[in-house]
Amino acid sequence: MSRLKLGVSVEPLRLAAPFRISGHVFDSRNAVVVTLDDGTHIGRGEASGVYYIGDDLEQMLAALANARDAIEAYPSREELRSILPAGGARNAVDAALWELESKQSGKPVWALAGLEAPRPLRTTFTVGADEPAKMAANAKAYREAHSIKVKLTGELDLDIARVNAIRAARPDVWLGVDANQGFFKRDLDALVTAMVAADVSLIEQPLPRGREADLDGYDAPIPLAADESALSLRDVAGLKGRFDVFNIKLDKCGGLTEALMIAAAAREAELGVMVGCMVCSSLGAAPGFVVGQLCDLVDLDGPIFLKQDRTPGVVYRDGNIWCDDAVWGARAAVTA
Repeated sequence: MSRLKLGVSVEPLRLAAPFRISGHVFDSRNAVVVTLDDGTHIGRGEASGVYYIGDDLEQMLAALANARDAIEAYPSREELRSILPAGGARNAVDAALWELESKQSGKPVWALAGLEAPRPLRTTFTVGADEPAKMAANAKAYREAHSIKVKLTGELDLDIARVNAIRAARPDVWLGVDANQGFFKRDLDALVTAMVAADVSLIEQPLPRGREADLDGYDAPIPLAADESALSLRDVAGLKGRFDVFNIKLDKCGGLTEALMIAAAAREAELGVMVGCMVCSSLGAAPGFVVGQLCDLVDLDGPIFLKQDRTPGVVYRDGNIWCDDAVWGARAAVTA
């Protein structure tokens, strides 16, 4: 098989407004964009890394530089899992390999993955942490949303006030909360009790990564989702009995190839499956839309926070996300 030409560029993803979660405020994120050129077709992939494990721009660029020869030797997607570790660099290359094959074969990525024709997916729309009244107003601004996710910061009383304000403003929506590791075991009972009262349907990553054992024997009446505790395929086994849902993010696990494996393994472990995203454009969200076809919960709203997304991009309508292969796949146009 002929060699590939690897292209690597850095593209800033600027947010329309600062976005606050527990311990961080984001106003932009640098994404790595990979291209793989076989001389006729070009495949693309985007990744912004995983900020809380140090998978930043420098690390992704170094990983790609070190693996350039192996990548240009045209590995299979399975071989790529041995060339690069899980993380943003592998995600970008994996996505580029999927799109390259899609263009070569004329088949959409979902067909290459052995999936049925995709359907629009109900996605959550995220409200960043702020004062309760501001967060309630932001929730009301998502007029078409059927599902809303609320960012918490670990300030228990304030977080409860935030959720109550949003629930009062939007009594009609499915509501989940995301603590981003903001709480400790001592907070769980009070947090869960308040979330039950507010009709919250999911609590995501309440405790810090590394404190998963604190959930042993904890019987929560609301499903608990693992995010920072659920990086890659190897984490599935350790979550059973502690969490109810595995939140797959392609930047964490290293791409669609492993994401599909996680979805199958999580089902085998009797875990629910969720797909989310880091800061990303539509190019970064598109592979997540594919694995989202296998998921119970979808959180793919990353592109809506950008000042400017790619064109064409994913479409948000009536609380759903839709992505076709003109965005990423067989029909996507690539300009030099």
